[in-house]
Amino acid sequence: MALQMSLTPPTPRSVASVSWSSASSTSVALSDRLRRCGVSTSVVRRRMKVRSSLETAGAVVGQVTEVNKDSFWPIVEAAGEMVVVLDMYTQWCGPCKVIAPKFQELSETHSDVVFLKLDCNQDNKPLAKELGIRVVPTFKILKDGKVVKEVTGAKLDDLIFAIETVKSG
Repeated sequence: MALQMSLTPPTPRSVASVSWSSASSTSVALSDRLRRCGVSTSVVRRRMKVRSSLETAGAVVGQVTEVNKDSFWPIVEAAGEMVVVLDMYTQWCGPCKVIAPKFQELSETHSDVVFLKLDCNQDNKPLAKELGIRVVPTFKILKDGKVVKEVTGAKLDDLIFAIETVKSG
């Protein structure tokens, strides 16, 4: 089992970043090392489980993951308590194309948030309808598997404010 670990001094929001090269459970030695560094091992275990589940579901934190009607809910479920931001767009939408690179930048700066994109085409129409899409782009922000905020239109400042509000609340 190969394990990579980087620890930063603990802050209210910091956790250890742990990457596994093979599936295994947290060892006693790792727990002891983390405790000595002042890191809550229960938070680390929960975070490792979420990242592992997310990767299994097909999402990677720190980048935007394209989803469809079949992959969306499993990824949201795997995210657990993490905030999920869904960009609902269409290929032909001008404002969607303008905000797409900015959405990608947000995913790179908010490493504690899962960023997803859903093309609201004919194949994904049932999910778009289930989520109540009316205009594109629409951003749905989910926490614990429930939509808690929505931003319609390519309003980057409103989206950033909504993400920060959900993360802090």
